Amino acid sequence: MAKLSTSEPRVYGYVRVACGILTHLACVAFTALTAVVSRPGTSLFSWHPFFMTLALPHKTKGRFHWLLQGLCATCATLGLAAICYNKHLNGKPHFHSWHGLLGVVTVCGVALQSLAALPLIYTSLARGWSLARLKRYHATCGLVVYLLGSASLFLGACSAWFTGSVVGHTWYLAALCPALCALAVMSQVTDAYMAKKHFQS
Repeated sequence: MAKLSTSEPRVYGYVRVACGILTHLACVAFTALTAVVSRPGTSLFSWHPFFMTLALPHKTKGRFHWLLQGLCATCATLGLAAICYNKHLNGKPHFHSWHGLLGVVTVCGVALQSLAALPLIYTSLARGWSLARLKRYHATCGLVVYLLGSASLFLGACSAWFTGSVVGHTWYLAALCPALCALAVMSQVTDAYMAKKHFQS
């Protein structure tokens, strides 16, 4: 029995590594597929799916993470600007669908998360706050923003443009990518920041 209990963490570690690799591969595959399908530069609209897909954040550490999140916020803002201007030119209503509403909330959330990380990088700004508590709040809010972004990506995959461009099994695989990535990120964040031992400040 002791052998089994000591082997469980090792197996669990292998599963986590495999899930992490699959998550990164799914992100790259989804981004590449969207770039090929949208053909950025062929129209104003083509920049929207291209930039929004590039705005998927990656799990990294410290300042590099913050720099990538800043890049993510920039890409998301450019994608939002492209679709807003495209809708303006075509006389279509803005933020009329669930995809649009979740998308604009996600873009605002990404920008706020990037700003909220400043006290974690420059600890002098975090006077009177526990850094461990701030990290938990930041991770929890980041998870919510990531889940909103994943839901928006999934709804974008259900749009007339995407379903008209990607059909058959490829569509199902593409639609699964945001869902699988969201599950993997949710598992990582809850394991790292919401376990009982981390609530001790």
